[in-house]
Formats: sequence, structure tokens, C-alpha cells
Amino acid sequence: MIRVLLADDEAMIRAGVKAILATDPDVVVVAEAGNGRDAVELALAHRPDVALLDIRMPVLDGLAAAAEIARVAPGVAVAVLTTFGDDAYVARALDGGARGFLLKSGDPRELLAGVHAVADGGAYLAPKVAARVLAAMDTRAITRSADARARTAVLTPRERDVLALLGAGLSNARIAARLDLVEGTVKGHVSTILTRLDLANRVQAAVLAHDAGLTPPPD
Repeated sequence: MIRVLLADDEAMIRAGVKAILATDPDVVVVAEAGNGRDAVELALAHRPDVALLDIRMPVLDGLAAAAEIARVAPGVAVAVLTTFGDDAYVARALDGGARGFLLKSGDPRELLAGVHAVADGGAYLAPKVAARVLAAMDTRAITRSADARARTAVLTPRERDVLALLGAGLSNARIAARLDLVEGTVKGHVSTILTRLDLANRVQAAVLAHDAGLTPPPD
């Protein structure tokens, strides 16, 4: 039996969603909340298998509630209920630990499929949401890549070579061998790269190299 916590500030929406869930003999709603704060408290009290949260709720919205539930009750799988206009928040919910994104206006079968998927430890995106999420992710990746290329443009060609091999995970000694340099020279280049690009360590440098498209393919 999949135990569900349902949170939505509109009683009629809760009733409709609850009615859909009731058509599945393997699903039961164990608690209901009208705001995000109550949802968090009920998740702690009941430890349901799934917390089904509306995004727009008073006191604490669904995104904040999802993150809080993931923090204080990590065994509870969170799925977010959304309207088409809410999907700009999907990335925030992903970062906060939500596993599912379901449309209130979608097919009831999608709601049931999503609840089962997240309860089983998987993830579920309503098809219409998935298309928009993928498009948004592509846009963010393009923007991140452009920013990284702009940052690394201040480097000399040799520094870019060193950064590229940092991105491939090579040590100073291996970079020196690859570029026919002495290790001390590579160490100096690495220090300069970190300083000029305001990076804290080699890991950040490697991420930037990857985003900028500098990292070479594996041998």
C-alpha cells in the first residue's frame, strides 16, 4: 500500500486529486494539508511513502516544503503538482529533492503512474512538463557554456592548454609530460589560472574547463 500525503491550499483540488487516488486500491491518502508548513509537519508525523505537493501554497510554498521534507524526512518521496504556468520552477524543485512533476490538468492515469514511480524510488515527469524541462535545461547549458568561454578567453594559449588537461583530471606531472614542460612550470600555470579566473581549487577549474568545451576526449 502506498501511503500519500496530499497538500494543496484549494479544498476542491484536494478533493479531486484524492478521488483520483482512491480509484487505485494500492494507494491511500493518510493526511491532507492546506499549506506547506503543515505538509512538512504531517510528513514528519505520518512518514508517508509519497508527499504530493502543490507549488503555490501559503505560509510555505511547495518548493520550499519539498526541500524541507527532503531534509527532515528523506524517506518520503516528493512529487510536485503543477499547472502549466508553474514549470519554470521545476529546476528549483529538482534541486530541492522532488522526484516527480505532475500536471493538475493532465490525464488521471499520469497522476497514478507518477505516484507509483516515485514511491518505487524512481522519478516521473508528466510528458508535457518533460518537454519543457528538457528545453529549459538545454538553454541553461548553452548559457553556462557561453559564460565559461568568456571567462577563459583571458587566458594565454598555453594556460588554456593546461586548463584543458586539468579538466581531463591530469596531475601536474602528467600535464607536464603531455605538454613537454617541466612540472614546476605547470604548477605556476595552474596557480595563475586559479588566480586569474577566481577559482578556489582544481575541481572548480575542471568544471569550468568542461563547461567551456576545453576538455579533450579521453585517450
